[in-house]
Amino acid sequence: MPYPALHQLLTVSLWLCVIAYIVVIALLVINVMSENRRPLSTLGWVTALIFFPLGGALLYYLFGRSLRNVRMISRRNRRKLREATNTSHSLPRLDSFSHENRHLIRLASCVADAELYSDNSVEVFNTGARLYARMFSDLRDARKYINLQFYIIANDTLGRELCDILIDKARNGVKVRVIYDYIGSVNKGQSLFTRLKESGVEIHAFFRVQFPDKINRINWRNHRKVVVIDGKIGYIGGFNMAKRYIDGGNFDCWRDLMVRVTGPVMAGLEKQFAIDWNFMGHPLITETTDSSGEAGQDAVRGVTAQIVASGPTTRWGAVGLVFFKAISGARSRVWIQTPYFLPDDELIRALQCAAMSGVDVRVMTPLHSDSALLTHASGSFVEDCLMAGIKVYFFKPGMLHSKMLIVDNDFSTLGSTNFDYRSFEHNFEENIVMYSREVNERLAELYLADQADCKRIKLSEWHHRPNKVKVYEAICRLLSPIL
Repeated sequence: MPYPALHQLLTVSLWLCVIAYIVVIALLVINVMSENRRPLSTLGWVTALIFFPLGGALLYYLFGRSLRNVRMISRRNRRKLREATNTSHSLPRLDSFSHENRHLIRLASCVADAELYSDNSVEVFNTGARLYARMFSDLRDARKYINLQFYIIANDTLGRELCDILIDKARNGVKVRVIYDYIGSVNKGQSLFTRLKESGVEIHAFFRVQFPDKINRINWRNHRKVVVIDGKIGYIGGFNMAKRYIDGGNFDCWRDLMVRVTGPVMAGLEKQFAIDWNFMGHPLITETTDSSGEAGQDAVRGVTAQIVASGPTTRWGAVGLVFFKAISGARSRVWIQTPYFLPDDELIRALQCAAMSGVDVRVMTPLHSDSALLTHASGSFVEDCLMAGIKVYFFKPGMLHSKMLIVDNDFSTLGSTNFDYRSFEHNFEENIVMYSREVNERLAELYLADQADCKRIKLSEWHHRPNKVKVYEAICRLLSPIL
């Protein structure tokens, strides 16, 4: 081919590639804008795609795509599930609750289909040794079925003990179902999972990530930690299944929260596990619940509660909205424990407004978390809190992994939800919301005990931290939506 003809062919090919590239970026920009996200989020993605096309397109493919309005369960199956889990129980009159809690109950029902269950028993655990001893005892006593899901199931002494229990129960005719998060447990428990499968346990990874067609699932994680035993006994909270939750791992201690529940609220835990199971393509679980589970000696009885689940498939970030409403309606106190404090604009404004209007607002995070990046990102919000009069405490003894919100003296919630953008927007999360003075008081006592081991941060002291730390915090803050 003559040189001029080759040159012309290369020129035409180059222009075709440029045009195709522009078209692809334009289509991505249009797609981002059509999703009707928050203006700042939309502007951020559009800016990245225009000024950093290659990197922006890759980041959008991995972290930016939306699952909004993807249905986790069909309407028909949801009706079946509601009928199966609709146990007869007395509902309290809404006028027996405070004005603020009545609105919270209606909100959770609207955005998360969260039914209200009365007369439950709740036992609180904040150390791994006590929790796992009680949980494993309950698992060994299972007679019909076990439904269990954790973000992390590690191949360590704790994970292997759990594995042995589940295998023994499966071999003795107990139906055992396990959900683990693919990213959370990657390279942590594969040999355990193989053993479980070979022994008759139905175990499945949630949103398995595979290259190249399913690599974009990496941003959507199932962060829930729930155990359901025979429809009688349930556990929900922040503990994963790993030995470091007992001995602290790289920390001197590991603080977390989980509750053991019995009573009608078991229907809420059953329903959400069944939805997750069905979402992964498995037959709908329609096992009935039993309110006769035996409560522990230390349990608080007569608790009214809701199970609030949220995730990237819903239009509304249910847990985030419940947090926002609870904080906005606070009259006396808002106490928060969270391993990572990366609130969105609405939540930080709600906290600031509450503090400046005279509400006792406290935020407790670890002095050093299990992620240096998240520690610095959390630190970038400290000044925003201190300037508004919010009290900030850094937990010194070890890793604070508790995820708790206490409002006034009759509302509290705990579960898998961190006080950060990822939990509110991208993760599948699940919390128990409790309308009980007794539970509120018990959690407040645990909070104050942890506070005694904290360092309270003063604004004057915070201003004098090194400049390089301030720069690192600012950079990490920019990454907070995808951390």
